Amino acid sequence: METPEVPTEHLHEQLQENAEQFGGWVMRVALSSAVAAALAAVAALLAGHTANEAMLKQIEASNKWNYFQAKSIKASILRSKTDLLVALGKAPAEKDAQKAHEYEGEQETIQREAESLGHESEHFLRQHRTISHSVTLFQISIAVAAMSVLVRNRRLWMVGLLFGTGGLVFLVLGLLVH
Repeated sequence: METPEVPTEHLHEQLQENAEQFGGWVMRVALSSAVAAALAAVAALLAGHTANEAMLKQIEASNKWNYFQAKSIKASILRSKTDLLVALGKAPAEKDAQKAHEYEGEQETIQREAESLGHESEHFLRQHRTISHSVTLFQISIAVAAMSVLVRNRRLWMVGLLFGTGGLVFLVLGLLVH
């Protein structure tokens, strides 16, 4: 009994056409996804760095405010001591009044430094948020590009490229904010 011959020539031609039609496109999708992944990695590192800087500046600002409070307490104690001595009919030491005045003068400088550090912290936090948006958009870009290959839809890949472009815009904005 003879085995029937299956015409594979047509199937082979169709496979060849699909490979030519989608092969180069799949490589472009893979390349764009690799670029998006690299940019997402860089953006994630920058986002982490800016979050850390925001936290450090906030800690420094809190320390300055604590120092400000300590100076305020010292000045209040000296003022209370002076008021008590005056109420008792005794002469307060000039040294105490000078020291209280010195503490109050130092408070102004400390307050400016604390406020400045607080503003720096807020700046780093805004920068972190902006760069974090870029990471998210790059990740969406990669996912949409992968879906475009699975369903073989070039328009979907273009949507992925738009998300990647958005990620790049947020990354640049985050760097310019610095």
